[in-house]
Amino acid sequence: MKMENESLQMKRSKLERFVDILHVLAHTGPLKLTHLMYKSNLNCGILKEYLDFLVKQNLVEERTVKKNHKVFVITQRGITILKHFQELTQEIYALEEA
Repeated sequence: MKMENESLQMKRSKLERFVDILHVLAHTGPLKLTHLMYKSNLNCGILKEYLDFLVKQNLVEERTVKKNHKVFVITQRGITILKHFQELTQEIYALEEA
């Protein structure tokens, strides 16, 4: 039973996964799909689905470099959203500690 609770606590929400992708791109720069997959700890299918959403929301951009290589880059809007999310998270933690 304890193992079940631990694994449930470790599962990230969809929002946390989106934020993780934005965070990785903000701190490492343009990444190929495979590298982003490893750094964000998501499987390829899920990552593609999330990237499609983030691209449609103009938070991430897909670029072609060196003829056929595609990379993903966080947009300025993505940086702004990530910053607001981090500020909100800090405020929530501060309220919990008070």
